[in-house]
Amino acid sequence: MGWNSWNKFACDVSERLIRETADAMVSSGLQAAGYQYVNIDDCWQVSRDAGGTIVADSSRFPSGIRALADDVHRKGLKLGIYTDAGTLTCEKRPGSLNHETQDMKTYAAWGVDYVKVDWCHAEGLDPEVQYAKFRDAIAGAGRPIVFSICNWGVKAPWRWGAATGNLWRTTGDIGDTFDRMSVIGFSQNGLEKFSGPGHWNDPDMLEVGNGGMNRNEYRTHMGLWALLAAPLLAGNDLRTMTAETKEILTNPEVIAVDQDKRGVQGHRVGQEGPLEVWVRPLADGSQAVGLFNRGEGATNITLEFKAIGLSSPVKLRDLWERKELGTFQSSYTGEVPQHGVVLLRVSK
Repeated sequence: MGWNSWNKFACDVSERLIRETADAMVSSGLQAAGYQYVNIDDCWQVSRDAGGTIVADSSRFPSGIRALADDVHRKGLKLGIYTDAGTLTCEKRPGSLNHETQDMKTYAAWGVDYVKVDWCHAEGLDPEVQYAKFRDAIAGAGRPIVFSICNWGVKAPWRWGAATGNLWRTTGDIGDTFDRMSVIGFSQNGLEKFSGPGHWNDPDMLEVGNGGMNRNEYRTHMGLWALLAAPLLAGNDLRTMTAETKEILTNPEVIAVDQDKRGVQGHRVGQEGPLEVWVRPLADGSQAVGLFNRGEGATNITLEFKAIGLSSPVKLRDLWERKELGTFQSSYTGEVPQHGVVLLRVSK
């Protein structure tokens, strides 16, 4: 759980932005809710020195990454950074090809806690081979670093990612629209067998609060990611977010589903046109269930308890509304708004 600069700020990154974001993560309550990584994406780097060491943009990061990491650590947070497996990053800054070991040692010396490795300008390279170089470089760097593989699903990283990194992107980039978020999120069905504690499918970062979707759509986004056991990396401006955005990002019951210690990724158990039912088994024996309406008007969706392996009666709690719904016998029917979700915890 954490934050990444790309979705909102793209190339406009600076140490001031990172410091202010870290402050906002603490003051807004996101840190208390479990968010801890403050991740710089592309455009922080400009060149390599005569010895090949990566050089940060001195105009945007005048204090250097080491000092910035120290500041972030003093707040009880962790710092992430970005590079690319190819010759150049996506924004044509220096990539890490043939500098994997050197770069990971540099990041470790700077106090970096997380590294995202992209896949631009990597023509002719085998991701399974190239990302293993970063894995080995991190192992020898002398500091625990979370390794995020960002090759957009090329060569099915879910099949080899668990032996290489901690999380791997399964798709192309997300966008701040309901259609794009839906295409990415609902396409994760079938990948659940590859995910588990310490190695996660990553359907990309959150767009919650960036303005392209409404409240119901952002609830669908956050709720689906929670059912998917997906990394939760906020992508909005934490310094200016609304109370509504904060409520979605910090709902403790939704976060508890995402962070459930059993680490099982959810899957779809029912679909009828634009209506979908997803379930995720949880460590305490209960199940999280999402009733999703991808259609263009409010509609009722029925959950048959036998579809998730339960006999009557069962108890239901609405996680977004944070209220008990009561005990039900064989099924539950809820009205789900257009592009919305009813997110339930189902228990005996």
